[in-house]
Amino acid sequence: MDINQIQMQRIKIPLKAPFITSFGAIKAKDIIIVRVFSDDEVGVAESVALPFPIANEETTDTVWYMLETFLIPELLEREVQEPKDVSDMFSYIRRNPMAKAALEMAVWDLYSKQKGQTLATALGGSRKEIEVGVSIGIEDSIEALLQKVEGFLEEGYKKIKVKIKPGWDIKPLTAIRKRFGEQIPLMADANSAYTLDDMKLLKELDMFSLMMIEQPLAYDDIIDHATLQAEIATPICLDESIHSAEDTRKALEINACKIINIKTGRVGGLTEAKKIHDLCQEKQVPVWCGGMLEAGIGRAHNIALASLSNFTIPGDTSASSRYFHEDIILPEVTLLKPGIIEVPTKPGIGFDVNNELINRLAVKEKVFTKKKSSFI
Repeated sequence: MDINQIQMQRIKIPLKAPFITSFGAIKAKDIIIVRVFSDDEVGVAESVALPFPIANEETTDTVWYMLETFLIPELLEREVQEPKDVSDMFSYIRRNPMAKAALEMAVWDLYSKQKGQTLATALGGSRKEIEVGVSIGIEDSIEALLQKVEGFLEEGYKKIKVKIKPGWDIKPLTAIRKRFGEQIPLMADANSAYTLDDMKLLKELDMFSLMMIEQPLAYDDIIDHATLQAEIATPICLDESIHSAEDTRKALEINACKIINIKTGRVGGLTEAKKIHDLCQEKQVPVWCGGMLEAGIGRAHNIALASLSNFTIPGDTSASSRYFHEDIILPEVTLLKPGIIEVPTKPGIGFDVNNELINRLAVKEKVFTKKKSSFI
């Protein structure tokens, strides 16, 4: 893979409405788009980092710094045969998974295009369609929440994920079950808002027959989650605690969870995401593909990943129109039929980049060119 140029563009794309979690409100997505150029193709990916360090220690600024100062210059000096070489190359750099993922995923797109394959095929995926769910933030009122749930059920989404936090947990879940019954596929995402001191309340969640409760305890914990899982019937899904296949192995060995949410940005890219998928498949632990308010390029990568066989739970990759008035890919991500997204058949991520929109939204740009050898 002769990579001769890499471009970064930073854009800010407004959301249709603020997305509210226990961390706070997000009104626009701050994105770094990475393009990796060879003589014949261009690979593209986006960083999922936020402007503030709430998902992990990374921010959009730190991702830009890591890419500009360390990752891109090194990649341009090294020879890459396949995408896993990028993960190996940066293994000595501690953490910074979102920065690494943005570059590694662009290389995956380039690699699959050069092979004339879809990204899904290059990863080993076989599904032609994937089931998807939707994530609902913390709403202003119970009635507003119920209206959103009703709308998404009418659109056929296969899983309803509701954000919860202390004071916004029992009442909204009770209202959803009362209005829509026990049969709708419902889960709760706590974003680390609870502790073991909340054991009594967390045990009460068993009465809602949830598919899972996602990351109820500390973002870096697996020990307390194991304690909690032993006390509740509801499956725990780990999210923020899982950064690698090694983290996954340890969590499964101590029964800290029964489900794993795989986010490519959180684990450093598609290579590590696939390792986690394969390990969970071997251990017969289901996985699903989480979202981080990605725009279209990130959604395209998630669709490819979710085509792998052990993604048996609908992910969070909803249609582009769920969050954005206009997306940065063409065509936008849409539902093929209720709750179903088609896996693209064109090489690479399978979508064209909406360069006109990206250039309009761009606030910063930098291009890196491979140094040519000179002989005297």
